[in-house]
Amino acid sequence: MANTVVGIRFKAVGKKYYFDPAGFDVTINDRVVVETVRGIELGEVIEKVKEISDSEVISTLKPVIRKATEKDLRNHKRNQDDIPKALEKCSFNIKKHKLEMKLLGCEYTLDRTKLIIYFNAEGRVDFRDLVKDLANEFKVRIELRQVGTRDGAKFLGGIGPCGYLLCCNTFLGDFDTVSIKMAKNQNLSLNPVNISGLCGKLLCCIRYEDETYKEYRTELPKMGSFVKSEYGRSKVIGVNIINKSVRLLTNEDGIKSLGVEELLEIEVYDKKVPVNGAE
Repeated sequence: MANTVVGIRFKAVGKKYYFDPAGFDVTINDRVVVETVRGIELGEVIEKVKEISDSEVISTLKPVIRKATEKDLRNHKRNQDDIPKALEKCSFNIKKHKLEMKLLGCEYTLDRTKLIIYFNAEGRVDFRDLVKDLANEFKVRIELRQVGTRDGAKFLGGIGPCGYLLCCNTFLGDFDTVSIKMAKNQNLSLNPVNISGLCGKLLCCIRYEDETYKEYRTELPKMGSFVKSEYGRSKVIGVNIINKSVRLLTNEDGIKSLGVEELLEIEVYDKKVPVNGAE
């Protein structure tokens, strides 16, 4: 069964969520008001109305309440303008209660009935007294949400080891799985200092070229294997995956570098695999 949906996000670099357009004529860059698990929010349309299957719908589709009015936009701006002051008060109260938690950010729902505070902590935090003080301070419902270290880096931003602004804070809407196997596949140093981001997790960019490395590796011989070339049968002592070349230890000519297209035969276990149609 097909579902009519529209793609909406709530932050400049955030996840895309599907909603039922509910008959509204909305298009990309339109601002709309919807209800989420956080409450009533103002979102931006980033994907036109389309049809998707039931398998692509993660949860029950909620309808768009309305296209944003001038009043909605004014309320949203007021909420954004009040965030710095809210953060200052939150920080003061966290220090007052001597809680081991790192304040990351906060946001009001559009109707200003709730203030959501995001924080990071090593373990569980008893913030019941903090919530009481904040509720008395702001006169709204307080919700504290503990997020992971990656989300924390996304909130705060910064500059990565490459010298550019963090990917998660500039264009990554969602986090993909990154594994140590990917780092090994790219011959990266496995020193945590070299392959970890500001969040302490594996660098997101390790995933970007993983498929290319996997594809190129299928065309190259393995380290320690033997190949046949114009220099005879030689042992592979080095592999450059990016330019598809190998370093060979030959019997008479010493160490030679050749492109994979110059190899005549690659020995795989007990088999000999011709290269480029060579017999």
